Amino acid sequence: MAATAAAVKKKTSKAPKTEKAHVFAWEGIDRKGNRITGELRTSNIATARAELRRQGVNPLKIRIKRASLFGNRKKKITTEDIAVFSRQLATMMSSGVPLVQAFDIVGRGHENPAMQDLILSIKGDIEGGTGLAEALKKHPLYFDDLFCNLVHAGEQAGILEDLLHKIATYKEKTESIKKKIKKALFYPTAVIIVAVVVVAIIMIFVIPQFESLFSGFGADLPAFTKMVVAMSKVVQAWWWAMLLGVIGTVFIIKNAMQRSRKLRQFLDKMLLKTPIIGPIMHKASIARFARTLSTMFAAGVPLVEALESVAGATGNVIYGDAVLRMREDVATGQSLQLSMKQQNLFPHMVIQMVAIGEESGSVDSMLAKVADFYEEEVDNAVDALSSLLEPLIMVVLGTLVGGLVIAMYLPIFKLGSVVSGS
Repeated sequence: MAATAAAVKKKTSKAPKTEKAHVFAWEGIDRKGNRITGELRTSNIATARAELRRQGVNPLKIRIKRASLFGNRKKKITTEDIAVFSRQLATMMSSGVPLVQAFDIVGRGHENPAMQDLILSIKGDIEGGTGLAEALKKHPLYFDDLFCNLVHAGEQAGILEDLLHKIATYKEKTESIKKKIKKALFYPTAVIIVAVVVVAIIMIFVIPQFESLFSGFGADLPAFTKMVVAMSKVVQAWWWAMLLGVIGTVFIIKNAMQRSRKLRQFLDKMLLKTPIIGPIMHKASIARFARTLSTMFAAGVPLVEALESVAGATGNVIYGDAVLRMREDVATGQSLQLSMKQQNLFPHMVIQMVAIGEESGSVDSMLAKVADFYEEEVDNAVDALSSLLEPLIMVVLGTLVGGLVIAMYLPIFKLGSVVSGS
């Protein structure tokens, strides 16, 4: 009996699981007697029926909509989805909508089914008595420590609405910076990919046709042409090994970066020293540092604790390590601006702005101005890089393709000169 009672107690003490949301296709009759159809996303048929009746619809048929093999697969939840969710939730709460109802409205109105499931799952935890910060911590893949700490600070201080607005602004700004960096790296990547594809097509399909033509000349080919023909034969024979080698190298480097911090430090250091791209990465890291620390300060988070969260938000291991060293210095009583100066990473203007903020007690507003300035600098640098690389693409492709074309026509020119000389 005791064992049975213990088993019952253990069974009943389990927290209720949040039901998974499904898409239901329904048919019903509205208030005017018209037969209507539609779709509704909710946890079960009973809830769907109650929701339809609340909307004034008399449900006749309700069934789970089966997803097609290819058409209705869930999209991945992106950081942009989280940014939009933050702004929507902040707007709802500022309008006086209760937290649970705000989650319900935002969740059911989202276009991404995976995001709907995430939001409604958090809503279920909140309805069960869990705080918002604790509910978000159950999903670390989408809500990092920085996000959860800011929400927790807002709940503790009773200013959750204001903090949600600050979080939304922070997520939007950081997402904008990421897009600008991707834009800056897109053009060099595009040049390399297009050049490789064009050269591969010429090597595999075009040059063999010329080679069969040259075989009937009965004369020695120019050295440049011989070299290109030899390269073509290698590419034709081993293109699959080259392709696998490139894919394997990318895969190995990606996995090694996740496991080896030293490799990430080396690559990030090289990236910062790369001409043209390096200055953009410096400015982007400074903008992220300033924006994140400004948001944490505005939320009332202590400096030492804030710096720990900021370290992971800079987007670069070199800057992240510098911020952690600054945290240790600040914890021993050193001023923030002096510690920043010792890292040899931050421009003089940034250090002076922080020094003024420390003296006047307005570090958050000063850092916000620094973030605005460097975000604009990144934007301008990316636009300048785009303008510079557009003609560079033409030069690179022209040189590669033109060189191969010249190599193929050299024997024809040589034959023409021999014929005209005779």
